[in-house]
Amino acid sequence: MLKDVTRLWVRYFESLADQIGVTITQAKVLVFLGRYEGTTQARLADACDTDPMTLVRVLDRMEREGLLERRADPNDRRVYRVYLRRAAEPIISEINRIGDKARGEALAGLSNEERLQLLTMLEVIQKNLTALAPPSEPRRANSRVPPSPSLRGRRAPHSAAQRRRKSST
Repeated sequence: MLKDVTRLWVRYFESLADQIGVTITQAKVLVFLGRYEGTTQARLADACDTDPMTLVRVLDRMEREGLLERRADPNDRRVYRVYLRRAAEPIISEINRIGDKARGEALAGLSNEERLQLLTMLEVIQKNLTALAPPSEPRRANSRVPPSPSLRGRRAPHSAAQRRRKSST
C-alpha cells in the first residue's frame, strides 16, 4: 500500500512540477538545498535517493541554468559543495506552492488530527526501518535525512545565505 501511495504521489507531483518545467529530482535538489545549503554532492544524492552519477548530470543542467553553483570543499579537494543561486528562489516558491496544493488534495477528507496521526505513524515506521537498514547502505544508520517537506507541510526555511542575499537587494 505504501509503495502504491508513493507511486501515485510522485506521479501527481511530477504532473504539477512539469507545469513549471521542473523534474521531481530537480525539485528535491532545490528544496533540500533550501534547507541544507552547502551540502556535499554525495549527501545530496543520498537525500534525493538518486544515483550520484545521475545527480551529477542533473546538477550540470541546473548549474547551466543558473539555479545553483558547485564549489570545491576547502578541506577536501575531492568534494564539491552545492549552493543555491538567486534564480532558484522563485522556483522554490513555486515548488512549495505545488507541494501545498498536492498535499491538500492528497490528504482531503482527513482531519488535522488524522493528518498528525498519519505523520506520527510514518515517523515511527521510518525510525524502525532506519534502525533495521543493513550496514552496507551508506546513509541510513548514522545520518538521518529529514522527512520530505512535502509530507510535513513545512516549507524550506531560507538559509542564512538567502537571507543575506535578500537583505542586500
